[in-house]
Amino acid sequence: MKKNGWILLIFIILGLLAGALVARWLAPVPGISFLTKPIEASWSPAVDLYVLSFNLSLHLQFSLFSLIGAIIAIWLYRKM
Repeated sequence: MKKNGWILLIFIILGLLAGALVARWLAPVPGISFLTKPIEASWSPAVDLYVLSFNLSLHLQFSLFSLIGAIIAIWLYRKM
C-alpha cells in the first residue's frame, strides 16, 4: 500500500476521535480524571467590511486520551 500525507491525516483524525470517545466514556471514573479532562482552545476571526461580513468559529478540545489515540494512529500508520 502506498503511503501518503492524506492517509496519515485520516489516521490522525480517527485516532483523535477514538481517544476523545474513550475519554468521554471514562469521564465518570474519578481515578483517571487527569486523562479525561479536556484542554479547550477556541479561535473566532471576524471581518466586517460593510459590504461583506465574515465570521468563523473554531473550537478544539484535547485530552490526554485523544493525544494517546493520535500517537497510536501514527504508530499504526508507520507499521503499514
